[in-house]
Amino acid sequence: MTHKIIIFLLFISAAYGQIQKETTDIWQPLRYFLGKWEGYGSGKAGYGKGEREYALVLNDQYLYYSDRTVFKPQENNPTGELHEEWTIFSFDRLRKKFIIRQFNSEGFINQLVMKEMSPDTATFVFVSERMENLPKGFRGRLTYIIQNENEFTEKFELAPPGQDFQQFIKNYWKRTNAKNTTKQ
Repeated sequence: MTHKIIIFLLFISAAYGQIQKETTDIWQPLRYFLGKWEGYGSGKAGYGKGEREYALVLNDQYLYYSDRTVFKPQENNPTGELHEEWTIFSFDRLRKKFIIRQFNSEGFINQLVMKEMSPDTATFVFVSERMENLPKGFRGRLTYIIQNENEFTEKFELAPPGQDFQQFIKNYWKRTNAKNTTKQ
């Protein structure tokens, strides 16, 4: 009996070692975003300037960013607006897809799943699975396009029930520090 247990443990150890060798960095396609960014955006709330920081958190299990964008008073938004957001990317190992959960200061919570990633990992498209605190049937689409080593654009679109997507906001981000920061 002891002999069988030892063989079983050796088998498990060998299998675990092989799994570790084959493990790839799931965050590789999104590591580009790590670090601090400044940007501006325009859309339904008007023109705003923002800051954002991406970091791997909780033992590198999640990609997190916090965002703060100020829309000063302007013609189409006379009172101005402060938009703050926490966004968490996770990797669903069962579906083999990236998932985004966005929590923003206006009370909306979005859950989006990666629909497509370009072969060169320069374009990422996420579509909503759930949009909390919006009427039933609303859909969202979030697209990231890497322009170069230090700049990317981000477009968020909304579609009311039965309608096509309409651009809600488009943001332009520029890196302000070195890449690959990690927070624990």
